[in-house]
Amino acid sequence: MDVRGPGVQPRTNLRPCKHTVPRPCTTRESGRARSERTSSVEVNTRLYAKRPNRGKALLNGNLRAPADDELLAGIADKYKPDQEIRMVQWYPGHIAKAEAALKEQLKSVDMVLEVRDGRIPMSTRHPSIPKWVGGKPRVMILNRRDMVSNEEADAWAKFFRDRGHGVVWTNANQGDGVASVVKQALRVSETMNEKRIARGLKARPVRAVVVGFPNVGKSALINRLLGRRVADSAPRPGVTRSLKWMRIGGDLDLLDAPGIIPMSFKNQNAAQKLAMCNDIGEASYVASLVAAALLSTFDRLPRGNDILDNVERRYGIPIQGTEEDYVIAVADRSFNNEPERAGQRILRDFRDLQFGRCCLELPEDFESFKEC
Repeated sequence: MDVRGPGVQPRTNLRPCKHTVPRPCTTRESGRARSERTSSVEVNTRLYAKRPNRGKALLNGNLRAPADDELLAGIADKYKPDQEIRMVQWYPGHIAKAEAALKEQLKSVDMVLEVRDGRIPMSTRHPSIPKWVGGKPRVMILNRRDMVSNEEADAWAKFFRDRGHGVVWTNANQGDGVASVVKQALRVSETMNEKRIARGLKARPVRAVVVGFPNVGKSALINRLLGRRVADSAPRPGVTRSLKWMRIGGDLDLLDAPGIIPMSFKNQNAAQKLAMCNDIGEASYVASLVAAALLSTFDRLPRGNDILDNVERRYGIPIQGTEEDYVIAVADRSFNNEPERAGQRILRDFRDLQFGRCCLELPEDFESFKEC
């Protein structure tokens, strides 16, 4: 993957950036013009050469390194230039247990509030939810409205609307959009109780379950709906570990469920985006590789040049060479030659909006999707 300008010649040998004087890149080719490039980050041996223990949990079982040299021998012996690694794999035991309990509880709920990360609406789509939900009403909630631009929010709302799904944009931390969620839930409650009364049954609160990937803002949304802190909430995945019922007034019962993810990530591109957005545990990925993938993702966006300009200003280093080169250059300059620390900083700066607001996914990339 390359973020070179058209006037910069490819390197035949990667050299430590601290021993070179980078030439500023005055023009940058749009990543969308290079769409044929693979979006997965290839193994870069230099990222691991300085710290041979980095990424053991991730790479073991993927590169199948010999027992006497768990990482470096595997890279040296089995690495091929066109080989992709499985960058992300994470499935904590509590999720498997909670998923089984959730599927059982879904039999007794009246509606589903599905929360997704608004920066990656399709990567935070669980493929099994439509099957689990069946014909029950489902409200699509795209959280983190404050992290995407108005144009991106409008484009995604149209995308879902064209496929028969209304969406509610929220900023659960600040409470924006929460009133719209309540309004939709009460509308379902009214319809349900009208049918119950017509059958001679008493009205009761509507039972809704809040589902979604880890750390997309489910518990923060519930706390806003309740008007008080009831559900544990923190900016990291895996905080909620069991199902818990809560009542909002006398009209709505909410079931807070732990984050659920597919048992295996067949789509590593989506898995990488989960790592970029902190929607999956840090133990599941190598930050330096994910940071390089993030830079490549920026390069493919319509506003990619503006975002990458912000990256250059942030670290004071012009972008040239590969994305992995840039992570190494940031490490050499600011993090004592440690790419992993540099990767963690780049990811944290993205999550803190240091590069500006942006979606990492574009609706036009999913035009062929009918069920979303």
